[in-house]
Amino acid sequence: MSYGYMVEVYVAKDGSEACISLMKAYCARDGAVREAKLEFSGLEVYEKEIRKAYRPKGLLASTTTAKEYVRIL
Repeated sequence: MSYGYMVEVYVAKDGSEACISLMKAYCARDGAVREAKLEFSGLEVYEKEIRKAYRPKGLLASTTTAKEYVRIL
């Protein structure tokens, strides 16, 4: 039996945090893990490649401390 799951990995553009997503996204920093909702915000150049950029969805998106993440393929 085969199950089709897609795992996505995101990294904060400043390298301070990483996220993994199977059905929901979970981000980790300094040993602490939190659930996050990420939404597409545009295309960005990261490590000399054009990648999709994501920002936190909801109240966190309106704060100035909200990080921007890129999806690593």
